[in-house]
Amino acid sequence: MQITHVEVTPVEFKLKVPYRVAYEEPEVAKAAAVFVRMDLSDGRSAWGCAAFDTSLTGETLDQVTRVCRQCAAMAVDLNPLNTEYALAELSTLTRDTPSAQCAFDVAFHDLLGLAAGLPLHRLLGGYRYRIQTSVTVGIAPVRETVELAQERARQGFRILKIKGGLSAEEDVRRVRAVRDALPNLTLRLDADQGYTVREALDVARALEGTIEFLEQPTPAGNLDALRQVTELSPVPILASQSVVGPASALAVATTRAAHGISVKLATCGGLINARQMDAIARAARMATMVGCLNEPALLIAAGLGFALSSPNVRYGDLDGHFDLIGDPSVPSFRFEEGWLVATDVPGVGCLVEL
Repeated sequence: MQITHVEVTPVEFKLKVPYRVAYEEPEVAKAAAVFVRMDLSDGRSAWGCAAFDTSLTGETLDQVTRVCRQCAAMAVDLNPLNTEYALAELSTLTRDTPSAQCAFDVAFHDLLGLAAGLPLHRLLGGYRYRIQTSVTVGIAPVRETVELAQERARQGFRILKIKGGLSAEEDVRRVRAVRDALPNLTLRLDADQGYTVREALDVARALEGTIEFLEQPTPAGNLDALRQVTELSPVPILASQSVVGPASALAVATTRAAHGISVKLATCGGLINARQMDAIARAARMATMVGCLNEPALLIAAGLGFALSSPNVRYGDLDGHFDLIGDPSVPSFRFEEGWLVATDVPGVGCLVEL
């Protein structure tokens, strides 16, 4: 099997339901991705995808597209079954663009799955075949927050991740209002770095028994603040923006700065790095959550394959494709009453219509 051609296609999307987060002004209403298609000598194609959040990684669509095209030119000369070597060769180009690294990482793993005749979750370990996912409820006034939460419940979601971080007191009111309206749903709160240590602890104590965990309560670069919250919080604390790759996951683990980490393929560089981060968390007896950005179903499918492969993955937050308008990727996984359920389609398991 050889790679005969690599095509790179940037795509921009609008969101069905724009939302607000603490670190973005104004609301998030659009997203972008870069699709990578590897044509193979046997007539099949493997797919990868780059998604990014400029406010988190500094990447832009033009930059990611350019790097992906540079990688495409190099990839045709690489052995597609030597995944580690191929990605190491491409790393000289993707050092400053983890989303581009992710795109080729996913494409090479899709290729491996096609060659082996195995779906990604079995290729990586095959621990389970389904996982529950949360869905995001953006920052809004209390009444609107409840209405948004109720709409998500009607769509079949059973776990809600409520965005916060602008006002600790208002966040507590919003979460409590959602709990009163939807008492049977699981609630999570993502502060997106918006709290001080004192505010984080006040929120955690006020919502003990109400939220499953509190995600990234303090600034990403201040692990000492995150550690202080973790030491005294009555609810689990997850690091998200503080962990962008294996080195930062190791820093969180060695300082005991959180009870768990959120791993996003797009920001860490793909499946190889994600698995390293999960191994670090597992060795440190910390939970792993597999998260996402606003990203096509192709990348969600890759994240799902990773999530289903490891017993240490306790939480799923793989909702980034639900509100994309015009997503060309059609996944083989199913959404059933809040669960993402895998199938045995080989590779990542997505049909891409570009």
